Amino acid sequence: MPHFWVAQRCGSEVHQAGSSHAVLGAYDGPMIRIDPHAHTIHSDGTDTPSGLVRAAKTAGLDYVGISDHDTTAGWDEAIEAAKAARVGLIPGVEFSAQWQGRPVHVLGLLVDPAYEPLQQEFVNAQNSRAERLARMVAKMQGDFPGLAWENVEARANGAPLGRPHLADELVQLGYVPNRSEAFKVILSPAGPYWERQRTLPPREAVELIRAAGGVPILAHPQATRRGRPVPQEVVQEMVEAGLFALERDHRDHNEEDRAEVERLAEYFGLPMTGGSDYHGLGKPNQLGENLTGEEVFEQIRRQGAIEVIEP
Repeated sequence: MPHFWVAQRCGSEVHQAGSSHAVLGAYDGPMIRIDPHAHTIHSDGTDTPSGLVRAAKTAGLDYVGISDHDTTAGWDEAIEAAKAARVGLIPGVEFSAQWQGRPVHVLGLLVDPAYEPLQQEFVNAQNSRAERLARMVAKMQGDFPGLAWENVEARANGAPLGRPHLADELVQLGYVPNRSEAFKVILSPAGPYWERQRTLPPREAVELIRAAGGVPILAHPQATRRGRPVPQEVVQEMVEAGLFALERDHRDHNEEDRAEVERLAEYFGLPMTGGSDYHGLGKPNQLGENLTGEEVFEQIRRQGAIEVIEP
């Protein structure tokens, strides 16, 4: 409990200090290129952690984040690769939460991986995601001959299971041309095969990240192509729990979406970030296509429970 309240106080200070910068873009200049939002094979990306670091170096990034869904399993390999390649690394996770059946994703940067309640919630989330995916496959099998649970499960290769693995199997079977089309046409939350995943409410996800010493950022909050945007009252609850920032610059945000994020950031006095949400070959997103400004990055560095790996 004391750990949580220290993190909570730290978060509220940043909200006040960051208010004068809330309308600034997430990336304000060419000096340091920082992309804190990327994934590896340990969740739903296609690069190994060392492959992610090599890709970041090729893309000219100074710092890249490893933020796999509900796991820190790729951190050790990424840290060693980053030190060898002289690329800065921001260890983090992307935490799964849910509001009224809509997935809400919260980046937790620089969390303490040894914080046991965090790791236990990762286990809970991974089990819930696998159970949800099995229910979806069972519903789909009558309409998609050849779809087999064991083949979907094998695609994860031991990583936490998720819809991308089901999407890749649908591609392999020839039902859709690519993963993005599978999400749009078949696996959408508005579709007939959707099953809810049991996860924490957004407020509790933020509280847990703060208790683990991490820096919580609401990822792509206005991405309407993913479903309903996160409403202001939910953001309010997350801010009260210690939310640090809103991710504005993201491929799934159009200009109207970004303007709404700016409005929310100004209203709540929050900084804004940007990130590619890179998944390797799993999505068209490219490393460095959206970036986070240096001033915001320095605030993240100061708040985190662990150190950033320097280039």
